[in-house]
Parts: sequence; C-alpha cells; structure tokens
Amino acid sequence: MNPHLITFITVINFLLLNLCSAETAKNIKDIEFAKIKDHSLKLDLYLPEKNTKSALVVWIHGGGWQKGSKKDCKLDWLTEHGYSVASISYRLSQVAKFPAQLHDCKGAIRWLRANSSKYGFETNHIVVAGSSAGGHLAALIGTTSGNEQLEGDVGGNLSQPSSVSAIIDYYGPTDFILRSKTQPSRANELGSVVYNLLGGGADKKVELAKLASAAHHVTNDDPPLLIFHGDEDKTVLIDQSEAITKIYKSKGLSVQMNVLSGKKHGGADFYQGENRQRVLKFLDEVLKPKS
Repeated sequence: MNPHLITFITVINFLLLNLCSAETAKNIKDIEFAKIKDHSLKLDLYLPEKNTKSALVVWIHGGGWQKGSKKDCKLDWLTEHGYSVASISYRLSQVAKFPAQLHDCKGAIRWLRANSSKYGFETNHIVVAGSSAGGHLAALIGTTSGNEQLEGDVGGNLSQPSSVSAIIDYYGPTDFILRSKTQPSRANELGSVVYNLLGGGADKKVELAKLASAAHHVTNDDPPLLIFHGDEDKTVLIDQSEAITKIYKSKGLSVQMNVLSGKKHGGADFYQGENRQRVLKFLDEVLKPKS
C-alpha cells in the first residue's frame, strides 16, 4: 500500500478516535441559560458516559463574588461515578449587587430542570455545591427555598422550583452579621468583598446582610448540609461554618462539618483522597431512595 495512503488512514483513525473520546466525555460548554440586557449567563455540563437519569450536582465557583469562573469546576470528577455536573455562572459584584447573584443561580437551577429531558439527567433531587463565595451561594440556595424576595425571575422557567435536596459548602461565609464583628476588614470596610457585594458595609446594611446570610434563614425543613473548612483559614474564618453548623444542630437537621487541620482557604486537599470519599458517601446518603 502507498505509504502516503497509510499515513492518511492513520491520521483519520486518530482523529476519529479522539472524536469518539470527546463524545464519550460529553462535556458541553457555554450553554446560555439566561440573558439580562446584554449580559449572557452560561453554564457548562459535564455528563457521565451513561447519562440516563443520572443525579445532578450544580457547582458554583468562588472568587469573592468579584472574580472566578465556571471553568474552575472542582467537582467535574463526579462524572466518573455516574453523576452529571453543571458548573454555572452568575453576575459578579461589579456588574450587579446582591441578591442578583442568588437570583442568577436559582435561574440556572430552574433552567436545568426545564431542560433535563434534553440532556438526560434527573432533577427531582438536585445537590448544590460551591467553594468560598460559591459555598455562600450554595448554602443560601438551600436555606431560602420559596422566599419570594430571593427567588427572582432570571431566565424564566418560573413553573420550575429552585429548591435543592442537599448542600455541599466548601469554606463559604454563612453569617455576615457575625463576620462584621469577627472579620470587619472583609465585611465592613470600603472596597472589601462583602462591601462590594452588598453595596455597603455589613455593619451598616444590617437587614441586607442578614438577607444574604444562610445562617439567618435556617428552618426545620432545610436539606442536609456537608461542610469542609480549614482551621487555619484567614480568608473566611472557620466561625462562619461553625455558626451554621450550630443552628442546623439546634433544629435537629443533618449537618456534617469536616475540619481540615492546618489547612487554609482552599487547596487540592479539599477535593482529593478521603474528602472525595466523604462527598461520595454524602451523595449516596442523600440521593438514595428512602425505604
């Protein structure tokens, strides 16, 4: 056979093999779920090889509500265990103030429910997860179901609920009132991340700060909560996770707080090894059919 023909066939086979691999991975990027004026809100889907009625985990990125990207999805590895993952975007604080971020996230959840049959995942029980600012939003989504002030109408699909069945919070702030006292440089000062989110210091915008704090919304019917926090975290103090854990326990709700000794704000250890196993065990517990 002509050597040039052999080379051509080899190249074609290589391209087809890679195309098939890409299809197997089933990663679909930059799907628009809403548009607000000229601002496009998008999400990325990470789908398992066998996606028929897979459970859905929604990931929310961190970045102090002023940076970060849906591209930084810490839980995309869940597809290896049969889960679908949606990594969503939201308006950053320089674009819009709170509660815009929460409205955007809830809009994404409603869109995912409205379009579930198209992509194959199951949305009766959605788990929401996030890190840092994303952890804050995840906890807030889980504890404010049905709060009209915090639902919004982003993206439409208003017949769909934005409720979730469980929360995974990686080192997210949950109580801005507490933070205004224990970490005023990040909650009260001009130019701080919370100041930029609320449009003013948490010590001055007290009612808005409460509205933006999951710890101030916990009720007896809130979903199970899994928390990871480093005890050396100086960016978001561990008292933020301790605050919501205490309230959850006081109401007899399911909460697991995992303290990573010597760890600061984020890092690979939060998402590897035994902490991966904790996530998988939690998902199995909250999503398996109740007998």
